[in-house]
Amino acid sequence: MGISLVRIDYAPYGQNPPHTHPRGTEILVLVEGTLYVGFVSSNQDKNRLFAKVLNPGDVFVFPIGMIHFQVNIRKTPAVAFAGLSSQNAGVITVANTVFGSVPPINPEILAQAFQLDANVVKDLEAKFAPKN
Repeated sequence: MGISLVRIDYAPYGQNPPHTHPRGTEILVLVEGTLYVGFVSSNQDKNRLFAKVLNPGDVFVFPIGMIHFQVNIRKTPAVAFAGLSSQNAGVITVANTVFGSVPPINPEILAQAFQLDANVVKDLEAKFAPKN
């Protein structure tokens, strides 16, 4: 049908970590609670952060392919509904993808890319390694 809908329940201080939908724009409607949400524009736009605190009834749009997140900033649960402009928008969670790839990306490559010590990268890869 070309569209999908999801209900998202956020635990107190819970989050939907940075991720992207490569095949769909997302529109989020907050029903209950308070969320801090945002997305980062492209490199050509100097990676600008567009963010806002949402209250019940507020709406926010995450453009197709942009890395975005949602965080519950209160000690009470939050509930939102999200519509995506595709029945198969896909999801790529940034940390899981980069630090949990199979086989792992060489830690020296990631250390250089993220300007981290290789041991920090190895620790992150261990935390995000797929569980069998």
